[in-house]
Amino acid sequence: MVANLEQTFRWFGLTDPVTLAAIRQTGATGIVTALHQIKAGEAWGREEIRQRKETIEAAGLRWSVVESVNVHESIKTASAERDAYIEKYIVSLKNLAAENIKTICYNFMPVLDWTRTNLDFRLPNNASALRYDVSAVTAFDLYILEREGAFREFTPGQQQEAKAYLDSLDAEAKNQLVKNVLAGLPGTKEVYTIPQFKEHLKKYAETDAHKLKENLAYFLKAIMPDAEALGIKMCIHPDDPPFPILGLPRVVSTEQDLNDLVNAAPSPSNGITFCTGSLGARADNDLPGMVERLGQHFHFLHLRNVKREADGSFYEDDHLAGSTDMYAVMKNIILEQQKRQGQGRTDIAIPMRPDHGHKILDDVNYDTYPGYSITGRMKGLAELRGLELGIKRSF
Repeated sequence: MVANLEQTFRWFGLTDPVTLAAIRQTGATGIVTALHQIKAGEAWGREEIRQRKETIEAAGLRWSVVESVNVHESIKTASAERDAYIEKYIVSLKNLAAENIKTICYNFMPVLDWTRTNLDFRLPNNASALRYDVSAVTAFDLYILEREGAFREFTPGQQQEAKAYLDSLDAEAKNQLVKNVLAGLPGTKEVYTIPQFKEHLKKYAETDAHKLKENLAYFLKAIMPDAEALGIKMCIHPDDPPFPILGLPRVVSTEQDLNDLVNAAPSPSNGITFCTGSLGARADNDLPGMVERLGQHFHFLHLRNVKREADGSFYEDDHLAGSTDMYAVMKNIILEQQKRQGQGRTDIAIPMRPDHGHKILDDVNYDTYPGYSITGRMKGLAELRGLELGIKRSF
């Protein structure tokens, strides 16, 4: 039987209400974290990396994956400073490798890391989940952000639904919608203001999906020689949600996008974070097939499930429920592990983490980052662990 997937848990550092001691009790052995205090684009110092690593190891755990070394907006928009920021990025990679931390998750989403409209969507059992509501985003885009040209992108029916949604909100709910949509990067409490966000949109005025994909390829070609020499595995996270929003393009949303990515800079270091939640929000994404066809490039796994709705809305479901066949996904991941073992590869125990757990039981008493409660994720990890073991025992 092939080695088990490496069970990991995301941790946001010393300010995270979820402690390392608590994470260790979940059965996870690896930590996924980042130096969130360092601004995007600035180089990570080796001493800061070492301190974080020592803190994790003192708790009996291992720093398995960096999530994320964020890519500066100048690189995404190909501004004059992009080469300087790429050089700083490479410095971060060198310092991480010097501390033997060599799996790096990142994303290439413009401005917003991920977007949800409801951070406390109640399920029938009263568990709290994250939700993306198309009408809410449309209402925000048309009537709050008032983005230029937005009305041309929506049908009259969508505009009417959005207006009805907006009219159903009181002032407090409207303010909460703005905060939810414009939330900054994970690990921070930053929320963009409307004027700040409009300034970011201006920077993307000349950057469509084609150009953004070109800029991603430029970035990959620039960093891959160093990443490969350092033994680092770069793994891009898909767009979340995996379609354009608020006038911003998306370029890591489909299987074709992922193929374009690995072909842009062919290297064992150029890989994928396979997120079943992000990719699963699109009905036209064949997730088990992606594992079969692209699994050789997977360096990291985010396993979660979303329940899709007819209009494109979705919410975070139980890890083994939702619209994605997690059994078929896990089975193909295990088959990929078998292939790697037969090929003599050493990266068989792919790091895996449960993602975006519900708030259940005692979770409600802690102000955790949205989607990152301890008990809800532990439940997801237990389900995934059992699914993996059951499939492996059946072979």
